[in-house]
Amino acid sequence: MKFYDREQEVRSLREIERRSHEVAQFTVVTGRRRVGKSSLILKACEKFAFAYLFVERKSERDLCEGFASELESRLGIPFYGTPTCFADVFKTLLKFSVDHPITVVIDEFQEFLKINKSIFSAMQHQWDIYHADAKINLIVSGSVYTLMQKIFLSRKASLYGRATSFFKIQPFRIDVLKRILADHHPKYDNEDLLALWTFTGGVAKYVALLMDAGAVTKRRMIEKIVCEESLLMDEGRVVLAEEFDKEYGFYFSILSAIACGRNTRAEISQALGRDCGGYLTRLESDYAIIERIRPIYAKESAKGAHYRIHDRFFSFWFRFVFKHSYLLQIRGYDQMRKIIERDYPVFSGFALEDYFRQKLAESGEWTRLGAWWDRKGENEIDLLAENELTGVRRVFEIKRKKKLIDLNRVQEKFAAFVRASGEWKRAKPDFVALSMEEM
Repeated sequence: MKFYDREQEVRSLREIERRSHEVAQFTVVTGRRRVGKSSLILKACEKFAFAYLFVERKSERDLCEGFASELESRLGIPFYGTPTCFADVFKTLLKFSVDHPITVVIDEFQEFLKINKSIFSAMQHQWDIYHADAKINLIVSGSVYTLMQKIFLSRKASLYGRATSFFKIQPFRIDVLKRILADHHPKYDNEDLLALWTFTGGVAKYVALLMDAGAVTKRRMIEKIVCEESLLMDEGRVVLAEEFDKEYGFYFSILSAIACGRNTRAEISQALGRDCGGYLTRLESDYAIIERIRPIYAKESAKGAHYRIHDRFFSFWFRFVFKHSYLLQIRGYDQMRKIIERDYPVFSGFALEDYFRQKLAESGEWTRLGAWWDRKGENEIDLLAENELTGVRRVFEIKRKKKLIDLNRVQEKFAAFVRASGEWKRAKPDFVALSMEEM
């Protein structure tokens, strides 16, 4: 699949490279695995010489030997003898750049933690000494977002305050997904678009895997995802097990419970037979995999919060692949595909709500967006939108099929919202039905 989107990020990275000829730049690029960080960096750097260093899990001596060879062949940086520690490599880079502006990319930067934790303090020491005169464009990329935060944004971290730019790369926007699907399947319908959103959430690698395989319809996507040679069957484990380390099994059980519809702390704890409060907090605050959502206008301390997996692919993976992983052990791919087809209408209905919430957020027309539900679970509004500048307010009901939407019932639920929240008392909002027809 060709390179899509990221035009603003590419422009920013190229502008940073131009600035590095005057003053040293230390750029951090992060985001979930497979979101397209490396592709973005390589695209931005294609117009000038650079060295690309990948941090593998090997001894520091072996790693530095490979780095020195790459830096010498790509940028002509001389090394006298073989460096045995990264501090020496980094010092050489900074000193060389004083008279020779250079760009160096270090990918999977967080892996230094597994090799030698003191590398970060050594980098901080060398940066503080030499960066005032250096003309280096240093770009470090990392896929484990929580670790990258700790390395650069924690006040106690050695590299805190050293980064000059920080990019968090997001999945493709909805308009970009539409463009990609149209390029590969000009006659696509909204069922195909919803399937692409439901299965990938716009994560670049997953979109590319499907498009390059010709999986451009819902049926073909399911066939490509669930087959013996699929790279996505073990993807959740590959991406998350490292983050969770030894406790990944229990975290996976929590995420599976959420993906299967248990969305309150009490429901999740009951399903797992123990209190999950601390784990939920870490999944939200430390790992940024789930989010705790409250009814719109509710206070931070209000009860009744729901948990949701905000990554569409992980939501799909835990709902179907992890839950039915026993089928993979007997190569029951056909059975798993049938289960997905059976449960897809309900599951994609929730994905459709996420789709419109994302679409409305990307439109820039609203200052506040959110769902609302009462404590008893008797009344629930899919989405309320307010523009506090223009005073425009809308109430949305979202279903796959428009004929199933009863706007009179939505108005009754809105009346319950006004009574319970005290908001929008004098408002006369528009009531809008959203279905697959409006995608």
